[in-house]
This record gives sequence, structure tokens and C-alpha cells, in this order.
Amino acid sequence: MSTIPIILLAAGASSRMGGADKLMRPIDGEPLLRRTARRARGAGPLYVALPPAPHPRHDAVAGLDAHIVPVPDAAEGMNASLRRAVSALPPSAPAVMILLADLPDITKNDLKNVLQAVDLKTDTLIWRGATEAGKPGHPVIFARELFPDLLALTGDAGAQSVARLHAARTVCVPLPGTNARRDLDTEKDWSDWLARQ
Repeated sequence: MSTIPIILLAAGASSRMGGADKLMRPIDGEPLLRRTARRARGAGPLYVALPPAPHPRHDAVAGLDAHIVPVPDAAEGMNASLRRAVSALPPSAPAVMILLADLPDITKNDLKNVLQAVDLKTDTLIWRGATEAGKPGHPVIFARELFPDLLALTGDAGAQSVARLHAARTVCVPLPGTNARRDLDTEKDWSDWLARQ
């Protein structure tokens, strides 16, 4: 198991789902959130950014040996979760993997493959999953040198601005199919994905 911690971003409001909580929707009998968290927990130390308790998502990750990071200001957007979770990391963390909770096809092996690509002795600062054709996606690993940039983010754009700024010092790791890019944001995403299963 890698020593690089994994932040699972799961504090958002599923606002594009028309009132349903996409992360609590079951796949093969377990909520999508637990499914993704279980896979991540098999690859490294896990930090899960969640809405403050009480919230059903806390029950979904119960018993997974994960560090829970409450995000009381989650309404600001994804970067509130990023700031809270990066602040909770141990000082010894050499880098951090950022993982979205709504990637249904991402596997433990995918996460391990991206983690194994990390070489902190080079001038690379970012390692990220990509499609087989090389289109960048998730997860994304940021070297500790970029933690101040992550902590300075605001709004809901995620860490894309940091990734763009350091595109020349990024290594993409091809993952099978569209594992790195397929997410389940809307009801149509869900129906399309389920139809392919």
C-alpha cells in the first residue's frame, strides 16, 4: 500500500441530480460512495471529505478505516473540500491523490497504477490518470510542493487551474477504457452507464 494519502471528495450536494444523492445510489447493493471509498482504501491511507454529521454519507463509509474530514462550508464548492482535506494531511505526506467519488469504473488497480508512476526524484509535479488515448482525467496526484496552491483555491472549479499551470510537469498514466473520465453527475449519466453494464 502506498504512503501517499488519497483524498476522496464527497461533500458536494449532487446538485445536477434533481434532488437525488448520486453518491448514495446503490451499485451491486452498496452506495456508490462506499464502493469508491473501499477501492481507494485498498490503495493508500484514505481521507474522505464529507458534509458535517449527521448525514447518510457518514454511514456509507462507516467501518472503512478512513479519516473523515467534515466540510461545513461545502456549499462554496469543491475547493472548500480540497482545502479542508489537504489541511488534514500529515506533515510527512510527500504528495496527495485527489479522487472524485462519482467515478464508477475506476478500480483499485487503476489507483495503484497511478500511484506507482510517482517519482519524486524527477521534476514532475503532477501524475494523473488518463484514457487509453491519453486524454487527462482522474485521479490526480499533486506533489507536496503544490500543497500551498491547493490550499489557496476557492470556488467550485477543483484543482484544474493548478493542473493547467503545471501541464509541462505532468505525467499522464493511461488507464483502461474511459475509467479515468466517466463520472455519474446526472440522471442521464446514470442511465447511460447502467445500460452498458
